[in-house]
Amino acid sequence: MKYIVCIILIFLWGYPMNAQKKTAEIKTNVGSMKMMFYDDVPNHVKTFIERANKGEYNGTLFTRVIKEFMIQGGAPDSKTAPPGARCGFGDRNTEILPEFSSHYFHKKGTLAAPRQNDDVNPQKKSDMSQFFIVHGKVYSEGELDTLELVANLPIKRKAMAQFYKPFKKEMDSLKTTDVKEYNRRVVEINSKVDSVILATPGHLIFTPEQREAYTTIGGCHHLDGQYTIFGEVTEGFDIIDKIVSQPKDAYDRPKKDIRIISVTIK
Repeated sequence: MKYIVCIILIFLWGYPMNAQKKTAEIKTNVGSMKMMFYDDVPNHVKTFIERANKGEYNGTLFTRVIKEFMIQGGAPDSKTAPPGARCGFGDRNTEILPEFSSHYFHKKGTLAAPRQNDDVNPQKKSDMSQFFIVHGKVYSEGELDTLELVANLPIKRKAMAQFYKPFKKEMDSLKTTDVKEYNRRVVEINSKVDSVILATPGHLIFTPEQREAYTTIGGCHHLDGQYTIFGEVTEGFDIIDKIVSQPKDAYDRPKKDIRIISVTIK
């Protein structure tokens, strides 16, 4: 027994019980942002850290900034881009397979990898030569309800055609002859419809965590499930606001360069 205990203790001593998450600081010419990486998106975090440690992001620009959407930077072609030139095209050679996680969503401050459109990138591979940070908008509860309603309406119509329409005459009769049975059948039909909605790809149901974030700090719900998220900003939200508020040209590049001085891994 003592031998087993010793082995366990040796194992525990060699394993960090409170291992700190990897973090980073992005210094720009308008201020700094601090962020932490997620443990369960290993390839994206590893690739980002490797590029940061090599100084690949240092000296690049935030080439695309859109209020209530995001700020995007890090592209290699932006390092030497002259004022007013279009840049930020990324590098297809740096693409890696996505690592989607349903429990992450695009709240304000989310760190994610951009990518090419589905028509040329059906696997949704991430372009790790650059990154984007969500600015987003703040939604009301009513707006989120409406978004769910609109997104799920086609699915609901098909389900109602299956579970309600064939019994409409019977239900109309029950409404006046047996209200108790009518109400029981309504609950049953609604339950079946809800099950179909939840089982159908593309449905939209905001989680309590999403509702809390989107109605307080804001975000971009339409990006959820489309891009790999691998971290989030922990300090410097005011810098996101500052960058996204810069005057910009027709291609959303700030007229005054917002340059990344350094990305330091902690």
